[in-house]
Amino acid sequence: MNVPILDLTRQYETIKAEIDAAIQRVLDSGRFILGSEVKAFEKEIAEYCGAKHAIGVASGTDALFLSLRVLGVGPGDKVIVPSFTFFATAGVVHNVGATPVFVDIDPKTFNLDPAHLKQLFTYHPSLVTDVKVIIPVHLYGQMADMDEIMAIAKKYNIAVVEDAAQAIGAEYRTTSEPVGSSQLRVGRTGASTSESASPQATDHKPQAYKAGSLGNLGCFSFFPTKNLGAYGDGGMIVTNDDALANRVRILRVHGSKPKYFHHIVGTNSRLDAIQAAILRVKLPHLDEWTAVRQRVAARYDEQLRDVPGIETPYRASDRTHIFHQYTIRVLDGGRDELRDFLKEQGIVTFVYYPLPLHLQGCFQELGYREGDLPQSELASQEVLSLPVFPELTDQEQSYVVRTIRAFSKEVKP
Repeated sequence: MNVPILDLTRQYETIKAEIDAAIQRVLDSGRFILGSEVKAFEKEIAEYCGAKHAIGVASGTDALFLSLRVLGVGPGDKVIVPSFTFFATAGVVHNVGATPVFVDIDPKTFNLDPAHLKQLFTYHPSLVTDVKVIIPVHLYGQMADMDEIMAIAKKYNIAVVEDAAQAIGAEYRTTSEPVGSSQLRVGRTGASTSESASPQATDHKPQAYKAGSLGNLGCFSFFPTKNLGAYGDGGMIVTNDDALANRVRILRVHGSKPKYFHHIVGTNSRLDAIQAAILRVKLPHLDEWTAVRQRVAARYDEQLRDVPGIETPYRASDRTHIFHQYTIRVLDGGRDELRDFLKEQGIVTFVYYPLPLHLQGCFQELGYREGDLPQSELASQEVLSLPVFPELTDQEQSYVVRTIRAFSKEVKP
């Protein structure tokens, strides 16, 4: 049996008529860039995420890049990023002229470790003035420890940009409230930043907030493999800040307002109407697809629980996991051997990610060495993502589990 890590053709078949009609609607309209489809999708995403504004852009990478731009980040500034994540998170920092400062991860959630962040500010006090933004990444579909991260941001008056590329629809329960426009001051470039870049404490019972809605800005990717994926590239920025939203809208069209009049230099980062129309079809199905992913994950948990050398994903009690990836740890150096064994049996798996960012060759001038961020380095040697998508059949999943169990028996001493 062959089991893919993801099969987008199966999903398309379930919504083919809706997708085809949406594409035809755009073709008939003759409006292919921005326009009414994008505006409607922005409204729907803002409502879904519980944010005041949503601005469609060309990709998840551009969402991060433009978020740093509107916060005035540039040469001489530093930005906190976890080392264990996709390259774009740090790449955009470099591309705005700033310097990434890498932080280790919580070994349970794989997300930025607030304890390590606190240590950095304690032992390197110059960072307090140099760091302009913290980018927590909600890796694999589970949000980072936002209460702790936002408290640190508030203490040092640092903005927060959520990288929620893998976590659309994930929730975090807190008694705090999202950053809002009432908390903002004007930064050095005219961009708004948060005077109190942290949710404000309330006496209310914990409420669930969706990924992207707690920081100053939240960034999403609609790359085809994402839980809400387009049939091309696309991204979205959400925010509760009127000034930041307005500035993003200007920057995504070369900095012009009105058209052909430019007071700032922007870029071309516009969401295509066809992609927006496709995503509008998919969005009403997203929660249902997430529930199926969670059921698939629960079955993996149960059936892999007693397999020696395997650790199943951890779920923090104050948040949900949408399982963009179902990522196990393979202990004692057996990850690559298991992956090869699964491949031989027709099962596709992936390693997200095989080398942490602080050890990438392009960042060697920053002076990081092996051993500097041990949890990120260990994760890169142990993680393995198994097939998890709504259309995965019970038979396919059972085959994956049986094959892992067979490998476990083979490698026993």
